[in-house]
Amino acid sequence: METRVVFHIDFDYFYAQCEEIRSPELRSKPVCVCVFSDRGGDSGAIATANYTARKYGAKSGIPIIFAKKKLEERKDAVFLPVDFDYYFEMSEKVMEIMKDHADIFEYVGKDEAYLDVTKRIEGDFKKASHLAQQIKNSIRDKVKLSCSIGISPNKLISKIASDFKKPDGLTTIFPDKINEFLEPLKIRTIPGIGKKTEKRFSEMNLETIQDVKKLDIFTLNKEFGRKSGTHIYNAVRGIDNEPVKKREDRIQYSKIVTLKKDSKEYQFLSDNLTKLCREVYDVVKKNNKMFKSIGVHFVQSDLSNKSKSRMLRNLTSDLEELQKNADQLLKEALENQTITIRRLGVKVAELSEIQGQSDITNYF
Repeated sequence: METRVVFHIDFDYFYAQCEEIRSPELRSKPVCVCVFSDRGGDSGAIATANYTARKYGAKSGIPIIFAKKKLEERKDAVFLPVDFDYYFEMSEKVMEIMKDHADIFEYVGKDEAYLDVTKRIEGDFKKASHLAQQIKNSIRDKVKLSCSIGISPNKLISKIASDFKKPDGLTTIFPDKINEFLEPLKIRTIPGIGKKTEKRFSEMNLETIQDVKKLDIFTLNKEFGRKSGTHIYNAVRGIDNEPVKKREDRIQYSKIVTLKKDSKEYQFLSDNLTKLCREVYDVVKKNNKMFKSIGVHFVQSDLSNKSKSRMLRNLTSDLEELQKNADQLLKEALENQTITIRRLGVKVAELSEIQGQSDITNYF
């Protein structure tokens, strides 16, 4: 049986890196991209921090107020609100590049994907390394983003390998080097092993993957249950037979535009929205899709976000239906609007094939 060749591609500090591309002067500064909560002030959490910010302990998931404390000596630290529409646009560009280089492409999230490249490189791991470098170069040239790639015979090891030399890493694990690669690593390196499991292993004086390999399947099943025990038993041996499955990155189609002037005037916004609906409709039609959810999105002049969406009774691919509902949402959103709007967007979601196939694959 031919050995599979699987890539895991992961974009380094994705949201913050997108912001650095948009504003290159941020590159030398600590940058935190934040999900601000509705409570105002510094309420909320860090979505992504660049590597400069991470050196000070600011990282994803921690409260914004903690990150600001960690970075207080850096007067040049920057805290930006998330701009999901922009990141989605960047993600779409890189996913298209990756798809062109894959036999099978599996979308995982905005900044992550698996590629099965076994056929196109004829199972040759040296060719795989060259192909991975080509992908990295192409993404850097066209979109200016850096990514890290792990190459191995399966998804599990490739995911661990992509994290091995971040940022901008490329790690190839040849089939005969799997044990050599895995054994010195901490047990927590295995995807799916969390703090509780790690703590239990620590209580058993087991720290590395090599240590855990000493346990038999019965001990692991008794300790962690059959499902987790079996997963750990296989994972520490580098066994993972899960195929790379075709999964598209389309959970939605959206278009957003920076308006010629900041405004909250209905007619001006409605004219722009009509154009955006036409653009989204063209993409929907080209991809042979129907949609059931419609939304409008504002980026206001103070850079805060506002959105409104509605679910239709039935799937549709009708332009008139899209424009009518988007316009109604615009009117509703403008009812108590005090701040002018800087960027305007429209999106459709809950997608399905136009033939009415039952497998709606467009979900995260």
